[in-house]
Amino acid sequence: MTDQTIRLEDYTPAAYLIENVALDFHLHPTKTTVIAKIEFKANPAASTRALRLDGADMALNWAKINGEPVDLNPDATGVDLPEALLGEGFTWECEVEINPEANTSLDGLYMSNGMYCTQCEAEGFRRITYYLDRPDVMTTFTVRIHGDQPVRLSNGNEVSQGEGFIEWHDPWPKPAYLFALVAGDLVAHSDSFTTASGRDVALNIWVRAGDEGKCAYAMDSLKRSMKWDEEAYGREYDLDLFNIVAVDDFNMGAMENKGLNVFNSSLVLASPETATDMNYERIESVIAHEYFHNWTGNRITCRDWFQLCLKEGLTVFRDQHFTKTMRDEAVKRIEDVMTLRGRQFAEDAGPLSHPPRPNHYVEINNFYTATVYEKGAEVVGMLRTLVGAADFRKATDLYFDRHDGQACTIEDWIKVFEDITGRDLSQFALWYTLAGTPRVRVKDNYADGTYTLTLSQRMPDETDTAARHIPVAVGLLYPDGTEAVATQVLELTQTEQSFEFTGLHMPPIASVLRGFSAPVVLEQSLDNSLRAYLLAHDTDAFNRWQAGRDYALDILAELPQDPAHIEGVFLTAMGKTARDASLAPAYRAIATGIPGEAEVARKILEGGGTPDPVAIHHAREVMNIAMARKLEGDLAGLYADMATPGAYSPDADAAGKRSLRMRVLSWLTALEEDAASAQAQYDTAENMTEKLPALGLLVSKGKGEAALQAFHSQWKHEPLVLDKWFGVQATRAAPETAVETVRALTSHPDFNWKNPNRFRALMGAFAMGNIAGFHDPSGAGYELVADWLIKLDPINPQITARMATAFESWRQYSDERQAQMRAALERVLAVETLSKNTREIAGRILG
Repeated sequence: MTDQTIRLEDYTPAAYLIENVALDFHLHPTKTTVIAKIEFKANPAASTRALRLDGADMALNWAKINGEPVDLNPDATGVDLPEALLGEGFTWECEVEINPEANTSLDGLYMSNGMYCTQCEAEGFRRITYYLDRPDVMTTFTVRIHGDQPVRLSNGNEVSQGEGFIEWHDPWPKPAYLFALVAGDLVAHSDSFTTASGRDVALNIWVRAGDEGKCAYAMDSLKRSMKWDEEAYGREYDLDLFNIVAVDDFNMGAMENKGLNVFNSSLVLASPETATDMNYERIESVIAHEYFHNWTGNRITCRDWFQLCLKEGLTVFRDQHFTKTMRDEAVKRIEDVMTLRGRQFAEDAGPLSHPPRPNHYVEINNFYTATVYEKGAEVVGMLRTLVGAADFRKATDLYFDRHDGQACTIEDWIKVFEDITGRDLSQFALWYTLAGTPRVRVKDNYADGTYTLTLSQRMPDETDTAARHIPVAVGLLYPDGTEAVATQVLELTQTEQSFEFTGLHMPPIASVLRGFSAPVVLEQSLDNSLRAYLLAHDTDAFNRWQAGRDYALDILAELPQDPAHIEGVFLTAMGKTARDASLAPAYRAIATGIPGEAEVARKILEGGGTPDPVAIHHAREVMNIAMARKLEGDLAGLYADMATPGAYSPDADAAGKRSLRMRVLSWLTALEEDAASAQAQYDTAENMTEKLPALGLLVSKGKGEAALQAFHSQWKHEPLVLDKWFGVQATRAAPETAVETVRALTSHPDFNWKNPNRFRALMGAFAMGNIAGFHDPSGAGYELVADWLIKLDPINPQITARMATAFESWRQYSDERQAQMRAALERVLAVETLSKNTREIAGRILG
């Protein structure tokens, strides 16, 4: 089967624009009717008056044009309107019938445990009514909802109520993908916010009864986000009401629908007993992200889906910046780079590589990727580095003023920076249109007080010869740890460039790519003695961490078989970092973390080797034991020092202490046969942040059976906590038992595989979080995941396609593993009724 490919070069303006939309919903689980009245006007920018409305998975009961009935013949993807009846403007009316209960794709209008809910990005609105379902068609919506549900919500402000209906109006023009409707038996956690101009905004977080006590942190995060956006970007909220709804069945993390954000419940609900510090931080980040979309995504949206990174990359950058101001800035930057390297660098290096602005797609839902989001954010960050914070703010102010209410392109975004700074940014704009991760090589020379730093750039794809505009932040250090030259940003715009630093009285040590100033792979010849020096003395917190990380990777790439084989200098440096009370606990925890299995695999590949996931897993355990032995005399004291007595608080300082305490617990447990320390913490922990890691350590030690039973018994009625129960077994099971552990769990009565959170908690955690288990030498891990991809695909193609990316790195392994993975994916592709979502991803992976 050949699916249609959509190409950027084929973009044309819509034949008609829309002046306003009125929707009338009569809700029913299996027979919801939607009456639409839409005022169309001819688009002067269009070259045709032929008009096709998008539509899928619904029955057309009747249709009218200008009040007159028309006989139409919709097909599976839409309906063509008779051009002779349209003219320069017309009124379209229709009634459709849809079945929310049968909509297991969770795209359009669907049911989630009795609640009506919508998800319209990217192309879900066409499952609700016939429409020009494209982001460059923006208009105002009035929505009337009939039903017996006590709460019925839509975008904008509530404007009226009548017998059996509630009516909403959103005065701000928006594309259809931002439409939302929620109806059900819900309760609100309410608050208010006063804007900088003195306007009061009512805030509600809507949840199921019993969950209202878990909303306080989400509400606090929302209010902090609103204040921060006023201060950092001058952006006030623009409606009288802001609603958030927590939904149990949701394909994504959250959705920024205008005035009615719909959230996966895992990103709203939190209490000390049920959520970890990581959950709290994630809630803070995503609440901010979706709120920030009000301007970068809603008031200004993207012209077409190829411009997706315009709203997502910019908004990720904004939420990252927000979190840095709320928490430890250095730790947040390290976490963001670890995510980028773990997901986006792998994407760039494999068959799913694409630019932040792709030039073609088959299924747009497959392009909600790390490249669009995380790399898109890095590109915005580089732009801020190049123009400076002051001009960045001026340019974003101009962007908001110039393009408010418009659907824009990357070119519009770049142009405001050129207009503010007077710079030609055409070379920089290549970051948006070219794929791949540049490699920057460092050479240096010192003579007669002058230090010369030579930087060169190349792409792994030798046919890609276009030089990028790369900001490289550099500092120079003297051997005694003092700074010879404070951080400067060098602009690498050619294939090779040299930069001179004069007036130095001895050869310095270069600290290059400070703060990870560009998403590149740095090639710098540093021996491990220099890395140990930088780990101890670098004044840039990111590069200090990077030095230790590179040192660890060098050791792990040799696959040490015994703790005695781990270098003493490295262990001494790690021990000093762990003990250093002048460093924040959160930084000490992340700086002493062991590189992940995928990261080690990439290091082995760079050295020309073939990664063995099981051997890498063992090498990481060896390193952990060696670090534990080095610190053995300090562990009990460190563990005690990092306790946070009193009531639990999710604040950054307390969370940082707990993160280091959990690192110490992993070392304590590594030295014990009976996992007594982990068991003691599990038995006494009063919050999930300390209970869940203890459970994981017990499972990895083969001592978790009783604790797992107790955990399930206590939390079986809490879906989000039960997800953790499935996930900890999938990720922490020993490689040799992981496949059978997961297979057995798929038969557990609580494994509701149609729920995206539960499926991700088990199958996603296994395939992407237990790499050694997934890559079991027998190939059984691949077969198990392929079985479930085939089973899930007809129910939920979006989740299936995303899960299929677990196979994207198949070419980096041994011939035997490659053959096994290829066979598993080919079996998936052989399914005759496979969705285009999964067919596109699996086909691209196999090439």
